[in-house]
Amino acid sequence: MRVAPSQLVPGCILLMEVKGKSNRPIIVKNTVLTDKHIEILEKFLVESVEVSSKLSDGEEFSPKSSVHRNDEKIEFPPDVRKEKNELSFMANYKKAVTAFKKQYQKWQNSMPIDIPAIRKIMIPLLEQIETIPSAAIYALHEHGEKRDYIYYHCVAVSLTSAYLGKKMGYSKGEWLQIGLAGLLSDCGLARIDADILLKAGPLTESEYTAVKNHPTYSYRMVENLPTITPGVKLAVLQHHERVDGYGYPLGISKEKIHQYAKVVAVADMYHAMTSERLYRKKISPFKVIEEIQRERYLKFDSEIVDCFLASIDSLTLGAKVILSDNTSGEIVFINPAQPTRPMVRIAESDEIISLEQVPELYIEKISAS
Repeated sequence: MRVAPSQLVPGCILLMEVKGKSNRPIIVKNTVLTDKHIEILEKFLVESVEVSSKLSDGEEFSPKSSVHRNDEKIEFPPDVRKEKNELSFMANYKKAVTAFKKQYQKWQNSMPIDIPAIRKIMIPLLEQIETIPSAAIYALHEHGEKRDYIYYHCVAVSLTSAYLGKKMGYSKGEWLQIGLAGLLSDCGLARIDADILLKAGPLTESEYTAVKNHPTYSYRMVENLPTITPGVKLAVLQHHERVDGYGYPLGISKEKIHQYAKVVAVADMYHAMTSERLYRKKISPFKVIEEIQRERYLKFDSEIVDCFLASIDSLTLGAKVILSDNTSGEIVFINPAQPTRPMVRIAESDEIISLEQVPELYIEKISAS
């Protein structure tokens, strides 16, 4: 039967694919419609669709009463409170980076880590992840400065690690500890010649070896601190270990790696690859996510990667994006199985493109705003 989108209910089975202006499919045939599918159809003024008289559970489909809509697009009012929270968070993030930089410079002068000072800097910021949009966490790479990369990186990894820990169901006490581990995981870089870290070109073999020693240096800086837990200390040491045993500095694998370290590993890779550095340009977040997805069983803990990918669905819906062909648009639907290949509404034409159907296109840039 053919009905208006306003008459649909979740569980309806689409009998004919719905196409956009370019004749590309928006929703494919035989899709079991969800609330998100129905929202897409209504938002982009699809007049009618062909669906089965039976729902996916075998029950008879009884169309809802049709709702009249005018010819204007549906507008969604901004959530002012959410915007204020996000602005406050970004201001506090930059303040934390500035304060952390001062602590890091003390470590460069061989001073010990001042855990009370670190907690004062980070705990209020970490607690804000309970009230801000998820997208703000995954857009932190947009707010860094390449010469101060290490300070932005440490604070961003702290926030991302804590966020993942929270999403995985850890108690607040534990995800705050995971956030602390993320912050301190690269503290050992303060023991490496700054000229190496600020080098614009490729590192020599000896320079690269020095950088790879930073987890050991980091561990030495925290191992005798009585105010942090053994889990945090192991995460600091092991955050570059990989489940296949091809990480460093120990080359351990699987269950020998502490779970906190596995969380920090994902956060560390995401922010490092999406950030602009002195020696290379930043990479599209969605390309990085695809890389993490490919390595979910070889390099990373699959449960953590699944949590990471699941959070992408909620954080990017409605986000403004720039595609690799420089067109701009808005993400309107994400298939959880292919989170890096969402449906995008092109700003100029209102056409909806499914990136699953257009492999040559990818998201170049995504913004939290």
